[in-house]
Amino acid sequence: MTPRPQRQMVLTMFMVGFGFHNDAWRRPGSRAEEIGELSLIRDMAQAAEAARLDAVFFADSYGANGLRDGGYRGTSVYEPIAVMGVLSGHTDKIGMIGTQSTSWNEPYTTARQFASLDALTGGRIGWNIVTSTRGNENVGREEMPLPELRYRRAAEFVDVVQKLWDSWDHDAVIADRATGRWVDVDRIRDLDHRGEFFGVKGPSTIRRSPQEWPVLVQAGQSADGIELGSTYADIIYAVQPERAGAIDFYSMYKDKVRGKGRDPERVKILPGIMPIVGRTQNEAEELAQALADCIVESSGRATVNRMLDFNVDDIELSEKIPQERFVDGPHHVKRWYLFRELAKEMTLRELIVHTSRTLGHQFIVGTPERVADSMIDWFDARACDGFNFNPASIPEGMQNMFELLIPELQERGYFRQEYVGDTFRERSGLTLSEDDILRVRRRYA
Repeated sequence: MTPRPQRQMVLTMFMVGFGFHNDAWRRPGSRAEEIGELSLIRDMAQAAEAARLDAVFFADSYGANGLRDGGYRGTSVYEPIAVMGVLSGHTDKIGMIGTQSTSWNEPYTTARQFASLDALTGGRIGWNIVTSTRGNENVGREEMPLPELRYRRAAEFVDVVQKLWDSWDHDAVIADRATGRWVDVDRIRDLDHRGEFFGVKGPSTIRRSPQEWPVLVQAGQSADGIELGSTYADIIYAVQPERAGAIDFYSMYKDKVRGKGRDPERVKILPGIMPIVGRTQNEAEELAQALADCIVESSGRATVNRMLDFNVDDIELSEKIPQERFVDGPHHVKRWYLFRELAKEMTLRELIVHTSRTLGHQFIVGTPERVADSMIDWFDARACDGFNFNPASIPEGMQNMFELLIPELQERGYFRQEYVGDTFRERSGLTLSEDDILRVRRRYA
């Protein structure tokens, strides 16, 4: 008998109603007419919960350019705070991760929003921390701040939010009818924070979370992003398409976390993956080709333009992009450099198909057994602690993942059969230690 694995995967899903594959919404049977409405996102969340996923993830954007150039999967048609609030009434166990920018918001507001959702859901909320790479034109800024400044602001922002979440003790609510005291004010702390970017007295008005505070998620792979994530985050979303690179990244990141005095086993690294699953290899390959056939050339070119930050409209599909067009800049993220390398080998047509599928993430086509083999190989090799699913199409690609792939992982013992634990943190192995809580408390002025 094959021994059962000691670890199990953490699995989340990107909630993109268009499908993660560019133009997948053009497939017959898609629910494109419902995108932006409750019915679709409700059914997606309930399907993910039925599959026992750890969490669903809502990205966010501060611009509508994708609606104009066909980059629909990168356009946020659901505002994360609102949609998590609504879905809390349609789900019971699954975690919900919402994106909120530290560049365009204030820590006191963000702390209250996420803490309130967390209290109302019994501890099922996570915050995906982003510094934003665009959107300045919609918040009254002439230009984007440089990355170094954005990340400095982000570190202080998250620090303040954590202290606000910690400003109430678990036993602060006493509901003493005899004395007329609902809360013991001695168990609520001011912050008196005065920093480079923020002045926040505190405390929060929201009682403490049943999971201490919401789960923190981060995805930056620059030096500044890694510093932020290794200091604060419980889950790291990663762009790692190759196994060897993923192993190196995993080892480096866990060392960073350990160096901060944190337990690396309680920080989960989840690279993105788009599995196109079929009952047979031929069925999976036919679906992959059908999705490739859906790509609209103009939107494919627009995706490449956006990813590379320059225009390729004058280049023929059969040609390669001249390397001299790739000019280093301080605003380029690691993914830009990955695409520069790919452009050395691929024609523009091949690059369009590639970017339409992956945006730098792992892409695999195959049977449930083949896809599970690859995922387990990465997991056992310590290239990851699980994955963030990018469903190729909705509902077809998502249903294939849940109905074919998840049972295969469950059968092999690499994924749960049922939820265990009362909160997102408990179910996903992200519980905080006393040292974690004390580390935040020592930051008080």
